[in-house]
Amino acid sequence: MKTVKIIGVPEHFNMPWHLAIEEGAFEERGIDLQWTDIPEGTGRMCQMLQDNETDLAIILTEGIVKSISGGNPTKIVQEYIATPLQWGIHVAADSNYKTVADIENTKAAISRYGSGSHLMAYVNAQNNNWNTENLKFEVVNNLSDAIENLTNGTADYFMWEHFTTKPLVDNGTFRRLDDCPTPWPCFVIAASTNFITEHNKTLHHILEIINLYTEEFKSIPSIDKTLANKYELKLEDIISWLSITKWSQSQIKEATIKQVQKQLLDLNLIEKEVAIDSLII
Repeated sequence: MKTVKIIGVPEHFNMPWHLAIEEGAFEERGIDLQWTDIPEGTGRMCQMLQDNETDLAIILTEGIVKSISGGNPTKIVQEYIATPLQWGIHVAADSNYKTVADIENTKAAISRYGSGSHLMAYVNAQNNNWNTENLKFEVVNNLSDAIENLTNGTADYFMWEHFTTKPLVDNGTFRRLDDCPTPWPCFVIAASTNFITEHNKTLHHILEIINLYTEEFKSIPSIDKTLANKYELKLEDIISWLSITKWSQSQIKEATIKQVQKQLLDLNLIEKEVAIDSLII
C-alpha cells in the first residue's frame, strides 16, 4: 500500500475526495490516501507543499500560481473546480461600513500573506479602482480568528467563500457587503515535483479515481442533503451553490494560467511571469 498525503480546506468543495476515501476507492488501487484539513487555507498549504509536508493539495489557483512563481517546487496537475469562487466581502454585523466603497483604505483580515484572502483583496481593490498601495492587512490565520478580529475592530473586513461564511451572516456575526468572484476557475490539484517525479503512476491513478467521482457527484441521490448535514449549511444554500459549481476532469488551460499570471503581475504580486511548463505538467 502506497501512502499519499493530501490536504485541502474543510469545505464542501472537497466532498468528492471524502466519499472516495470512505468508499475505499483509492485502497482498491493500493493507495492509502491520507487527507488532512487545513483551515488556514492556501498560504499554509503552499508552505506545506514547499516543505514536503504533503504530496498533494486542493488549492486556490491564484495562490499556487503565485507560490510557484516565487520558487515553490510544485506544479498544477489538474484543474479541480472549473467555475469561479464567490468571495464574500464581510464586515462585523454592527460595523458602520454599509457599502464596499466604505472599506477603501481600511484594514483587511487575511489568513496569511499569499493566501486567497490576501490576493483577492487586491483583485477587489482593482475592481473598484482603488490604489492597491494603500491596502492594509491583519493576519488572522483562520475563520475563527477573523470573527474575533472583526468583532473587536482589529481588522475591518474579511473576504472568504460566500457559502462557508453564510451561517455567520445568517446568525448576525458578519454582514456581507457584496461578492467578488475570482476571474478564473478557482481550485486546482497541485503536487510537489518530488511526488510527480517519483510516483507518476500513483498520481495517474489518483486523478483517474477522483475524476470518476466528480463527474458523477451532482447526480448522487440526495447529495444536497448530505452536503448540508456534513457542512452545517442550509439546504437552499447548498442547492444554490451546486447550481453554480462545476467540477473539472482535465488540465487547466494555458490561457487561464497566462491570465492569472498577468493579473498577479499587474498587481505587483509576482516579480515576473514564468514559463507555462514551470506551472503545469
